[in-house]
Amino acid sequence: MNRAAVTAREERPFFPPALAAAVSGACAAVSHNLAGQRLGPKGRITRERILAAALELIELGEDEPFSLSGVARRAGLGISSVYNYFSDQTELLLAVLEPVMATAEEAYMALVRERWPDSELPERTAAFVAAYHDFWARHSGLLHFRNSLADQLDVRMMHHRIDSTRPLIALVVRQMCQGSEPGQAETSMATVLMTGIERSITLATDNRLPKLTGLPFDADRHRYLDCSARLLEMAIRDMRGT
Repeated sequence: MNRAAVTAREERPFFPPALAAAVSGACAAVSHNLAGQRLGPKGRITRERILAAALELIELGEDEPFSLSGVARRAGLGISSVYNYFSDQTELLLAVLEPVMATAEEAYMALVRERWPDSELPERTAAFVAAYHDFWARHSGLLHFRNSLADQLDVRMMHHRIDSTRPLIALVVRQMCQGSEPGQAETSMATVLMTGIERSITLATDNRLPKLTGLPFDADRHRYLDCSARLLEMAIRDMRGT
């Protein structure tokens, strides 16, 4: 691996290894910048610096508003360098979301792929909901920012929010099926349930709420997780029985 790339990664203690590798992998898969110039090692490292700076600004920037100029400053680049790779804020955010969502498989998706035995449903649903919560807590700033933009009808963010949730809902639907092809009932149940669980976890991980509401941040995650896991268990049992 290029020494500069190794150094750039070592200088980011904020990044866990899996995410750092996902960011590097996402940048390595891009062959040209927006001007059509082929990217060599230096260009890929620059793109990686931009993604890293954007993610750090969102997660660690406190009250600093997110902007392309802010990302450029944090990356130690001129604003023109950022525009060489990203045409606007949403395009940059989508590029940041790509490696983050790539870590979702290991973080929580893999827990749903194996069919949960009826006798283990309480433990399996609890483990999944806890892992899903931890993923949201780890990337709270980015995921809440995405959802905020989606709520403001940013079409690309709306599509990302939907497309990133569909595979998970499909896996929950499979958990509900009892050896048959899924029907509308299972799909509707899984969609409503996962929408509710995501909303609960969103509230449980949004540390902006105290500033907006004046209420203290509720750090008791089990108030949300235990109820969510129990509802998921009950829904799976009910649909399998049906």
